[in-house]
Order: sequence, then structure tokens, then C-alpha cells
Amino acid sequence: MSGPALDVTDVFAPPRAATAVRRAEWQRFIANRRAIAGVVLLVTLALASWLAPVLAPYDPAEQRAAAAVQAPSARHLMGTDNFGRDVLSRALWGGRVSQLIGLLSMTVSVTVGVVIGALAGYYGRAVDGALMRLTETVVTFPTFFLLITLVAVFGATLPLLILAIGLTSWPITARVVRAEFLTLRERDFVHAARALGAGNARIMARHILPNVVPVIVVAATLRVAYVILVEAGLSYLGVGVPPPTPSWGSMVADGRQYLFTAWWISLFPGLFIFLTVTTYNLVGDGLRDALDPRTRETGEA
Repeated sequence: MSGPALDVTDVFAPPRAATAVRRAEWQRFIANRRAIAGVVLLVTLALASWLAPVLAPYDPAEQRAAAAVQAPSARHLMGTDNFGRDVLSRALWGGRVSQLIGLLSMTVSVTVGVVIGALAGYYGRAVDGALMRLTETVVTFPTFFLLITLVAVFGATLPLLILAIGLTSWPITARVVRAEFLTLRERDFVHAARALGAGNARIMARHILPNVVPVIVVAATLRVAYVILVEAGLSYLGVGVPPPTPSWGSMVADGRQYLFTAWWISLFPGLFIFLTVTTYNLVGDGLRDALDPRTRETGEA
């Protein structure tokens, strides 16, 4: 899934061939209409969430009993919930929380996965065996129930959620990175670098890792979508983001008792979750197709 491996000269001076490859990858990506649509929608959702202090028409935590459970109207475009809070305002602010958790948890997950996968793939043998047993141990745990247990024991806080989700979702990234390192460590450019006196750390960081970046980028993009879904599920069960802080998952949970009488309370935050996860998947698929040298024709999809 990664691009063509760079030879030993690529490490010291970026060659024209490598630049041409990157340009071709970029052209394949922008030719993929689904991926570009995903990027546009993703940027729109991100900007809407981060500009919530400006765009939100009401305080997301303000309760107005007289305005409780009002249908969408010119005054409340997405209606109000059972406490009279404006659903649009809460959805915009909730996007900040959900996307922040997604991005930071992804960073933790990918960082741990890359380190473990790189060490296992490069050194092999005993190191590979030990790290892969650790990976398999983490995989065998029912992640969702483990997260619920951690939150129940230590309390629901944003730092705990970010670390807990990140530290339980790295095995897939580790396996993908390990496979790439196992292949690349036997390439001629790695043997040449070793012959020139490069140490293991330099070979991993300067010679092999740049060739694995495309795989990491795709894995990171798809991981954000997964994390947002996990956070939404936890919040829906009441063990996610603590109230009164809004998140899309907790907003969906708030409206589950009113699905037939006040559908808008759950529908709109659920729609935000659906659109965000879909756009991350579209962008991830587009990056995978663009960065995969075996895929040349998907850009016109």
C-alpha cells in the first residue's frame, strides 16, 4: 500500500524521481471526486465546529423551560431538546469535543502503533515475537467493555477518554507498519545505508520510515472515524463526555426517549456523526488509492 521505496540517495538529497512520484500521487488524489468531496465536507464540518463561539446562536448549556421540545423553526433551526437547549448550538459545540477526542486519540493510537510496529518489523525474531504477543493480548480484550470499565473506575474526563481510546486502538496500525518494515528492511537501499555505517535508529527514521508515511497517513485518517464512533457509543451509554459538556453521542442519547415525538433531538447530532465518519472514510480511501502504486485508475471514480 506504500509508494515505491526510495533508494539510499533519497535520504540525503530528494531526487527528481521521488518528486515526480509524489506529484503523481497528488494528481491521482485530486482527480478522485469522492475524496475531494470528502475533503470539502470535512473542512466545512471542522470549521463549523471550531467557529462554534461565533456561529452558535445560543449558549449550548442554557436551559429554557418555556422553549423545551420545540420543533425546528426560524428561531431554532434544529429545534430544542427536553431542557429547552438549542440543538444547533449544542451540535456545533459538540463537534468541537467529538473531533478533538478523535484527533488526539488518533495521535496517541498511531504513535504507539508506529513505534511498536517499527521495532517489531525492523528487529524481528525475539523483539518481533514479544511485541506481537503484546499486540495480540490487547486485541483479545473486548475494547468497548474495557473502556467502560476504565471510565467507571476512574471517572469520565476528557484526558482519560483520549488516553483510554488511544491506548486500546493501536494494534491495527502496529500490524500494518510491522508488515511494511519487514518488507523494506531487506531492500538494497537499507543494506547500502548499513554498509555506509548508519545505525539502526538512523536507518529506521531516515531510510525506512519515510516510505511508510503513506500507510501511516491512511491509517490515521481511518482511525479518526473509528475513534469518533467509539466516543459516540460511550457517550450514548452515559460513560463518555461528562455533562453538561455537549458531544454528539450524548446528544443522541438525550433524545432517545423522544424519537417518535421529538425526532430532531437525536436526528441532527446523529447526522453530524454520520457525515463526519463518512467524510473521513472517503478521504482515507482516496489517500489509499492515490498512494498505492498498484492503483492508477481510481481517480476518475
